[in-house]
Amino acid sequence: MKKEKTPVHETNRQAAAVLLRKAPLPPGDDVGAADLARRVGAQLREKRKARGLSLDELAVASGVSRAALSQIELCKSNPSLGVLWKIAIGLGVPFSELIGGQGQGVSLLRRSDAQVLRSADGKMESRPLSPAGSNPWVELYELRLAARASHASDPHAAGTREIVVVLSGSLNMRVGLEVYELGPGDSISFRADAAHAYENPGASEGRYHDLIIYAR
Repeated sequence: MKKEKTPVHETNRQAAAVLLRKAPLPPGDDVGAADLARRVGAQLREKRKARGLSLDELAVASGVSRAALSQIELCKSNPSLGVLWKIAIGLGVPFSELIGGQGQGVSLLRRSDAQVLRSADGKMESRPLSPAGSNPWVELYELRLAARASHASDPHAAGTREIVVVLSGSLNMRVGLEVYELGPGDSISFRADAAHAYENPGASEGRYHDLIIYAR
C-alpha cells in the first residue's frame, strides 16, 4: 500500500510550530514569566507558612525537592506546569491560587495578559481562560499538546473532576488503566484524583478546553 504524503502546508505548519516552541521568549513574555515567578514565590511562601509547613515537610507532601521549593520561593526559577500542580496538591489549594489572588466583584483576564504555562519538555501548554481567583472551585484552561506527544498528570486533590473538550486534533485520554479516544467536538468527564494522561496520537497539534472542578 502506498503511504499517503503529508500535505506541504501541514508540514510547513508543523515545522513552524516546532521552531516557535524552541525560539527564545520575546521580551514581553520574559516580563510575564518573571512576574509569574514573583507571584508564585510569594503565594508559595505565604500559604506554606500559613499551614505551618517547613520546606522539608512540603517537599514530602508535594514530591518536589526542598531545594526546588526554596528556589521557587526566592524567585530564582520558573517552575514547570507539572511542578506547580504538585505544589498545589501538596498545599491542598486550587491550582489558580498559586498564580494569582482572589477576585472581587468583576474579574477580567485579557488574552495578552494570560500567562502560558508549559510542561518540562515544552510539549504541553496550558493557558488560563478564567481570571485567577474568580471562583475557588472552578478553573478553565486551554491546553495545547504537540503532535504524537503525551503528558502525564499526577492525581489531583480528592474529589477533583475534569471535563475535557476537544477543539481540534485528536486526544486519547488515559484515566487509570482505561484509554478513551476523542475527536473534535467530543468531551469526557472523569475523576482527576486518580492518575491520568493526555495523549495526542495525531500528526498535528491538539487543542482542548479543560474544566477543573474542585470538591467543596
